[in-house]
Amino acid sequence: MQIDKLRGKELDQLFEAILNLKDVEECYQFFDDLCTMNEIQSLAQRLEVARMLMGGDTYQRIERDTGASTATISRVKRCINYGNDGYKFALERVSDQHKEELKSE
Repeated sequence: MQIDKLRGKELDQLFEAILNLKDVEECYQFFDDLCTMNEIQSLAQRLEVARMLMGGDTYQRIERDTGASTATISRVKRCINYGNDGYKFALERVSDQHKEELKSE
């Protein structure tokens, strides 16, 4: 499994740091220090591409709406189809959280 190649003390530390951030504002602060603006935008773009692919959008629409290249769209699609379901459970949890927030309003 590809994910096993990533495992290590430094990556565990990174993930634990992310998991311990309290809110979106702390995420903005942390990622602003950790990554370049282009790196952050690329990560956000890939997540949006995944959301759109899982929603059934076409490559053309995704390319138009996100500015992602067809190579990026293909890579994300490959991860959705053959990866570790990371996009799937992350997007489902965000969607579930938004639904709960709407109910409580």
